[in-house]
Amino acid sequence: MEFKTVKIENPDQLNFILGHSHFIKTVEDIHEAIVSTVPNPKFGVAFCEASDVCLIRYSGTDEEMVELAKKNAVALSAGHTFIIFMKDMFPINILNTIQAVPEVVNIHCATANPVEVILAETDLGRGILGVIDGFASKGTETEKDIEKRKGFLRTIGYKF
Repeated sequence: MEFKTVKIENPDQLNFILGHSHFIKTVEDIHEAIVSTVPNPKFGVAFCEASDVCLIRYSGTDEEMVELAKKNAVALSAGHTFIIFMKDMFPINILNTIQAVPEVVNIHCATANPVEVILAETDLGRGILGVIDGFASKGTETEKDIEKRKGFLRTIGYKF
């Protein structure tokens, strides 16, 4: 067994969701879930099929997002992994909907941070062991930091 890391290519720090599924229909179901949840979404989804012909399946509404999802799926090539890139929306807008898709098994991360995916590779194939999502903590927030965080959340529509 070999261990590898794959950096998610995300030059514009776009939001994305990386997860695991179990069925060839994942691409269609995720696509339908997103367009049923968010008006005029801009996204791309790619799925690493892990049986039969083992192709990268893909769909989306924005060609740039589709290409980025495909490129990262190829780099991962880990069985039944999916990745969704999105523009002008956030994972929080669709995360519950994606988790409710019947064949979705796990969400590894939902972020715009730099991400490294830790893979194990055997003679059978590749699997995701985990992800490094962003950076190590640099301390504990102060009262000023709390105020700043809550101010930001209010600007995007959350109330306390």
